[in-house]
Amino acid sequence: MPIKVMIKRKWQVENPEELYPLVAELRAAAKEQPGFISGETLRSLDDPEDFLVISIWETAEDWKKWIQNKKRRDLQGKVDSMIGERTFYEMFETVSME
Repeated sequence: MPIKVMIKRKWQVENPEELYPLVAELRAAAKEQPGFISGETLRSLDDPEDFLVISIWETAEDWKKWIQNKKRRDLQGKVDSMIGERTFYEMFETVSME
């Protein structure tokens, strides 16, 4: 069953457009990974510095392989350096309420 990963970042930077190419590169690299299904980036209407990426993967193992990928870690390090804080990740699975 697919899993969803919530990726949360706070962009407290003067020129957020400088981050766009790095985040786009992360997304492009993720799309090439086995198990990647889709992803979307959302910005909070309540706090425009808050961004949430919802990334969908075929399995938790696919996500875990991606999060350990050296290219991803290098790009993520650059993003975190620019925003001045850590990016947070959390995996979720669908729960049937029937």
